[in-house]
Amino acid sequence: QRYCQDVYRGQLASVHSAARNQELQKLARTYSIVSPWIGAVTSRRAGKWESHWEDSSPWNYANWAPTHPLHLVATCATLSVRDGLWRSRFCFQLRPFICQY
Repeated sequence: QRYCQDVYRGQLASVHSAARNQELQKLARTYSIVSPWIGAVTSRRAGKWESHWEDSSPWNYANWAPTHPLHLVATCATLSVRDGLWRSRFCFQLRPFICQY
């Protein structure tokens, strides 16, 4: 997220519809990007697990893979170019990402 903001003056992509999810999946596939970061984060808030967008936009759509998001530690989300599903990953992993402006 920080790199997206500092270098590109953007935010990690937030996804609010199936159409947008497909658009980003297709974009990532075009560039041969394997499971890039999107802006979803899952963390414990007020004693319960919640997902939210890094850009603070409303959480009104989700496309998690079965058994995701993981509720062990705070995690970030990747978008699978293969099936379009989101998966929890440890946020410190180096991966490609999708910025939005």
